[in-house]
Amino acid sequence: MPDVTIRLTVNGRPRTATVPARTSLADLLRDHLHLTGTHLGCEQGVCGACTVRLDELPVRACLTLAAACDGSEVVTVEGLDDPDADRLRACFSREGGLQCGFCTPGMLVSAHDLVRRRTVLDRDELCLALAGNVCRCTGYLGIVRAVGAAIAEGIEAEA
Repeated sequence: MPDVTIRLTVNGRPRTATVPARTSLADLLRDHLHLTGTHLGCEQGVCGACTVRLDELPVRACLTLAAACDGSEVVTVEGLDDPDADRLRACFSREGGLQCGFCTPGMLVSAHDLVRRRTVLDRDELCLALAGNVCRCTGYLGIVRAVGAAIAEGIEAEA
């Protein structure tokens, strides 16, 4: 299998890596760039533990080939560094959205996307929006409350 050289920006830093062509973005992040906050669960795109932001959209890093990300911007859970992320982490803590922590990185990246959109969502809409992220500890109630609160606080902060 041939190697490819990939140049991308990860968490605001330009990065270059040479990896086998079939390397997933998750493996690039974890094994080559040592960003282990991106968790691998099912490795089939079902659980959402590996969710990262790729060019402003949440994606499953286990299903995304690293070579396809050449020239892209990637934000992992380690790179969530803005007032929305701070607000979201505080809400997760306050509302009991943290349990074992395995789903938390992917859940935070997905939720951060929702918080940045500033769209009020009811409980059912929040559940649907987060459905691609599996929490095996049944922490959904706290997570849904936390994301809803972070969205509301973000809207209030802009008012």
